[in-house]
Amino acid sequence: MSLQLTLAILAGFIVAAVICGWIGSRPTMPGRVRMAPWRFMMLLAAAGALMMIVHLVNLLGVTTGR
Repeated sequence: MSLQLTLAILAGFIVAAVICGWIGSRPTMPGRVRMAPWRFMMLLAAAGALMMIVHLVNLLGVTTGR
């Protein structure tokens, strides 16, 4: 994966995590049920961003892992 694509995907994950965190932190309205688990989706987006950060560090020449 190229550096530009990695940065674009990383930005997408960060934006998704921020939006899901913002929606998940809003108070619920009485009588309405949340149909999407916003906090869990924020966690998944943050995990994806972490994986993209590790990939970006590997692209920049730092060896991670074994």
